[in-house]
Amino acid sequence: MNHTLHAIDYGIILFFLGLTLYFGFIFANKQKTTQNYFLAKGKVPSWAIGMSLLATLISSVTFLGYPGEGYSSNWILLVQGLMVPIVLLGTIWFIVPIFRKVIGLSTYEYFEKRFGRFARYYSSSSFILRQFSGMGTVLFLMAIALGNLTGQSPLLIMLVIGGIIILVNLKGGIEAVIWLDVFQGFMLLASGITCLVVLLYSIKGGFSEAWQIASSKGHTGFGPYELDLSKLTFIVMVINGSFYAIQKYGTDQTVVQRYLTAKTDRQAIRASLMGIFLTVPVWMMFMFIGTLLFVFYQQNPLPEKVQADAVFPYFMMTQLPTGIVGFILSALISAAICSLSADLNSLAAVGVEDYYKVLRPNQSDESYLKASKWIVVLSGVITLLIGALYLSTGSEGVLGIVFTLYAIFSGGIVGIFLLGLLSSRANTQGVNIGIFVCILFTAYAFLTSTQIGLGDQKSLLLDLGAYNFPHHKLMLGVYSHLIVIVVGYVASLFFPAPNCDRNLLLKGWFEDRKKK
Repeated sequence: MNHTLHAIDYGIILFFLGLTLYFGFIFANKQKTTQNYFLAKGKVPSWAIGMSLLATLISSVTFLGYPGEGYSSNWILLVQGLMVPIVLLGTIWFIVPIFRKVIGLSTYEYFEKRFGRFARYYSSSSFILRQFSGMGTVLFLMAIALGNLTGQSPLLIMLVIGGIIILVNLKGGIEAVIWLDVFQGFMLLASGITCLVVLLYSIKGGFSEAWQIASSKGHTGFGPYELDLSKLTFIVMVINGSFYAIQKYGTDQTVVQRYLTAKTDRQAIRASLMGIFLTVPVWMMFMFIGTLLFVFYQQNPLPEKVQADAVFPYFMMTQLPTGIVGFILSALISAAICSLSADLNSLAAVGVEDYYKVLRPNQSDESYLKASKWIVVLSGVITLLIGALYLSTGSEGVLGIVFTLYAIFSGGIVGIFLLGLLSSRANTQGVNIGIFVCILFTAYAFLTSTQIGLGDQKSLLLDLGAYNFPHHKLMLGVYSHLIVIVVGYVASLFFPAPNCDRNLLLKGWFEDRKKK
């Protein structure tokens, strides 16, 4: 069994890293305007955009977090992803054409047109916080995994991969990111299927025995199914997943930007559906890999020091042949690069459109393009610092942490979006009041449910006894959206009805459909 990487594996990894840089440089000469840099409008076919959505949404978190969760528990955290196609099949048809009609580049332009500048900056700042917390996690997971496998410093790995990601974005823009996503999306699928097949053949008794062992040990299913919002249950994940689907595909710049790159509304919708129906099976595959890892190590003792998030890398190093290990690690690195490249590009788009153009209006497009590239570098450096912070503090149960951070930083964004889309009566004043109440609630819920400290010496940031936030943290994001909807709408009734652009409303989309 191999316990260290072979020279062949290193060679394969270096080859794919070189190929990644090549993708950045072959599109370098096309990045002369901000439109090309951020949208490459009409230059990319819908199937490639769909593959790009897959690669964007699959990162080191999926590659290591899902197997880690499948190994240590059942499939409950997969419920969030399973809700995405259910919700999106009913909404993608109007979300895509409305955005393509009313915004130029930034998703949060819609929020300003509907509810004013405060709504725009509140929603864009929430997006930025979510991105940085998620990006730091992606880098952390990848660096820890590769550090354990290669014996190299995780910080050094983080710096090298981070530098490549920044360089690809600087040179190639969104077009390089999308085509890199396509190539690495196929790598991801191939590596996942390879690991799945190897595991099934490695388990004594095959699939039937694996299912029996996993089921008897509580490692299948999506339970607990009780109606209890205070802990992680099926109903909590269903509710959270429904809002997550709308937030990710309706208010997240990384995804919405893909809609804008397509040539037509129809192509954008087709790409979105393709991305959704590719991503969910990949999430399921990596979660099931974790379940099979649990069964495999029930039959073959695992060293006690190996934690859940490190089980998959340990299996790769000890059970897979030379060459295959290099290919799968290249896919892991590629997943991180694809996800982070898309994130950096979208952060730069929001930085320029929502902030820099306000501070420096009426500048040349060349000036804005230069600013975009500086924002890419700055965002990359901040991400590296966050990843380094994670390295210094350590982390357990990464997938759960990411979902929790996402819920906290969601900040009622879906509530603002749904009010804007569904209600012509909701107005700027009412929504601003809703946002203010949402901020107060989020602060209260976070402080009274978050423990700090080491080992058993943990205490709440703010302990109000019986008045502490009583439910699971994933419900925090759900309640924040509901608060904005209810408080925002009721408060709007105390102010004059707005003169609302019909193109910003779902009702306007229906009217246009009837005319066709």
